[in-house]
Amino acid sequence: MKPAERAAELREQLAYHGHRYYVLDDPEIGDDQYDALLDELRALEREHPDLVTPDSPTQRVGGEPVSKLTKVTHLQPMLSLANARSEAELRAWVERMRNHLAREGIEAPAFEFVAEPKIDGLAISLLYEGGALVRGATRGNGEVGEDVTHNLRTIGSIPLTIPYQGRVEVRGEVYMSLPDFTALNERRASVGLSTFMNPRNSAAGTIRQLDPNLAAERPLSMWCYAIGVSDLELTSHWQALEWLREHGFRVNGDVKKLATEDEVVQQCLRWQERRGALDFEIDGVVVKVDDFELQRRLGVVGRDPRWAIAWKFPPTTAVTRLLDIKWNVGKFGDLHPFAALEPVHVGGVTVKAATMHNEEDLARKDIRVGDDVIVLRAGDVIPQVISPAPHAVERPGRADPPLPPARCPFCDTPTVKRGVFTRCPNRECPERRWQLLTTFAHVMDIDGLGEKQVALFQRLGLVKSVADFYRLDRDALLALEGFGEVSVNRLLASVEASRARPLSTVLFAVGIEGVGYVTGRGLAQQFRSADALLAATPEQIAETPGIGPVVAELIHSQLEELRPLFEDLRGVLQLEEEGPPPGEGPLAGQTFVLTGTLPDLTREEATQHILRAGGKVTGSVSKKTSYVVAGASPGGSKLEKAERLGVTVVDETELLRLLNSSG
Repeated sequence: MKPAERAAELREQLAYHGHRYYVLDDPEIGDDQYDALLDELRALEREHPDLVTPDSPTQRVGGEPVSKLTKVTHLQPMLSLANARSEAELRAWVERMRNHLAREGIEAPAFEFVAEPKIDGLAISLLYEGGALVRGATRGNGEVGEDVTHNLRTIGSIPLTIPYQGRVEVRGEVYMSLPDFTALNERRASVGLSTFMNPRNSAAGTIRQLDPNLAAERPLSMWCYAIGVSDLELTSHWQALEWLREHGFRVNGDVKKLATEDEVVQQCLRWQERRGALDFEIDGVVVKVDDFELQRRLGVVGRDPRWAIAWKFPPTTAVTRLLDIKWNVGKFGDLHPFAALEPVHVGGVTVKAATMHNEEDLARKDIRVGDDVIVLRAGDVIPQVISPAPHAVERPGRADPPLPPARCPFCDTPTVKRGVFTRCPNRECPERRWQLLTTFAHVMDIDGLGEKQVALFQRLGLVKSVADFYRLDRDALLALEGFGEVSVNRLLASVEASRARPLSTVLFAVGIEGVGYVTGRGLAQQFRSADALLAATPEQIAETPGIGPVVAELIHSQLEELRPLFEDLRGVLQLEEEGPPPGEGPLAGQTFVLTGTLPDLTREEATQHILRAGGKVTGSVSKKTSYVVAGASPGGSKLEKAERLGVTVVDETELLRLLNSSG
């Protein structure tokens, strides 16, 4: 047999046996036989380098470590999920969906649901084009993640190639099983290395390694649970899961399709009961409406889809001693109590401090210094003190009930009571200023400006206002201990890149109470510029969709104080909304569908151009579609549907002509 033929045969055999081992958990041969096949292929490829293919099993691990993790904008946002913690809350979710659809004209919708375990791992997006894995990215903030393709290629349960030539984005959760986690820690301990605290942290840390060889040494796997952007014509979530199984992806075998909410409740309770018997960690059950058309009609609220919810399991608790109650100052001056605790192990981590929410919650729970308290990790993530232990309340000689400080613990300004919070009214308070600066750096996605760096720059007087980030001096940074040329160049490049963030992001980032991600976007679309917003009355602000009179007054009351900051940022950041107002522009009222690879524009760039020209971009062809923009290797089903419906198909050149047209 010729070397090329034998190499192709070996690749086919290894792909088959790898799928049975990693995906089906049903191997036909032993590890030694698999390793012998792999060694034979490696030897052939060493003798004949021209036989090496990107999808060869020998290429899962290879190449040089990357210098950094680059940012990736998701083709479609990776949404978060609202939570239900009881049967009543889950049934209330179903009722809310019925009410919403009734307002849409859909009476008595026939819901079918899909229930799947909520894996406690790291959410990942895999992009396949032409049958090959071309990119893998972390969820990040839902819109922008990090490219970790080099590490995901090392995971045996992730196929490098699939029998589908179109474009499809697969979503899932990378995790480490409990037995593999235990074995990894034992290996690390045996050679004197530190051990990991829990499987989720070890999986997340592994995926973000720069060297794929380190990732390959750690036993990760992936459950796939959804399809994002694709050229596929799918009508339901269950159909998408079946497609994933048929194309080599690992889908949990216990995912169930359910006909009634009673069945959903019972399935969630069953998962909750068997949680401790699983060989991987889950923190709840995800329930989704199966029908894609109903999902579309239900839509999204903020970043949460109306059509899905997470039934969260009761989190782990522990009892420990409350040593002290201390106070943090938030970016709006609100004082938040937190507990200093005797260290205690809760849900896989050692907890020394925990949130106590606000002073009214603290008083209601009657928690005092010296009490034994019950600590939990809400959602298995954020430690919090939920109450004194029952015996602590009866202990003689308990401390007096705690009170918020009369003076700010950071700037000594007299505090004031506003609503449920005692506040520091001093906007120049160093702790409050630090919170505002770190929030700005995070929202503006300035890489290299974490909490420690902001605190250092603040202490040295390099940064007092967020505008000072754009005045950082390269030589001054290089003179600081721990700041080398590479890190300084990366920081300054990230600061420079943040200048292009849209007005909606700037409004969120500067710290206006009542303005978050969604509200910032609404204000930017309504007023089109910071100057127009600064000149607006409370009544005009209240005309913004989603903003009521109370929030409008709150926003207006802060804008005069923020006027000097906006003046300082003039010419530095985007203080005007790009593109025409909604409903205006050369492409207003026109809907586009993109398919295939365009010669010069990425799909993300083409989408932004269309949106800025007033058009809309959707994922599927319908009677309302104005144009299908087709590039190389387009989805055949989209082109067929466009031809059947009489929708005009254009290429990139024609799209650019439309974008540049005046009407």
